[in-house]
Amino acid sequence: MNNSHVSALKVLIVGDYPLVQAGLAMLLENQPDMKVLATTGNRREALAIAVRASPDLIIMDLDLTSEDVTSLLPELREAAKNARVLIVTSVANPEAHRLVVRLGAMGVVLKQQTPDVLFKAIRKIHAGEVWLDRTSMGNVLHEMTRKVVDPHDPEAPKIRSLTDREHQVIALIAEGLKNKQIAERLFISETTVTHHLSSIFSKLGVSDRLELVIYAFGHKLARMPK
Repeated sequence: MNNSHVSALKVLIVGDYPLVQAGLAMLLENQPDMKVLATTGNRREALAIAVRASPDLIIMDLDLTSEDVTSLLPELREAAKNARVLIVTSVANPEAHRLVVRLGAMGVVLKQQTPDVLFKAIRKIHAGEVWLDRTSMGNVLHEMTRKVVDPHDPEAPKIRSLTDREHQVIALIAEGLKNKQIAERLFISETTVTHHLSSIFSKLGVSDRLELVIYAFGHKLARMPK
């Protein structure tokens, strides 16, 4: 295992096939900012490691058509409360992708994609961003927000507490802009953008960018992509 970087991103790999687990581990161990804590295909062991080792990221390489995914994913998120979850799969089924996102996954990477795509997805997800292709993202957001809209929105007091600048930041986040791009668009520093995001998360009771985007579309703080 890679011990060269004290602050390396700690990864737990959970999968159905030992050869695939080993391949993923080898790829990640060659990255100086990643450290593989363990690989396992055993449900009980995965949960025990998640509690004991507190991974930053859990990569799940499981059959998305299996009932094990729908039960194990929430259990892993509960066991490692601070961990993000990334699904690696060969299943290009938008419905399956929607399901795992609803269960708490922050992204899906298809096995047909390159290692560089996997590395980028891991780093983006660790930074609190979402990794889905544009079509899947639109479908997920539509599915998750269509039941939220209410003419008498109980969230109105929270929304009224937002400043004009925070509304601008939310709209740009919903467009998919990163902090640097938002800073350039609004002529402010990246540090200021980060401070705005912290304030927004606190006021709205969301914990990351995905929750913020879903909240924004659900409460009409931003327009749904067409």
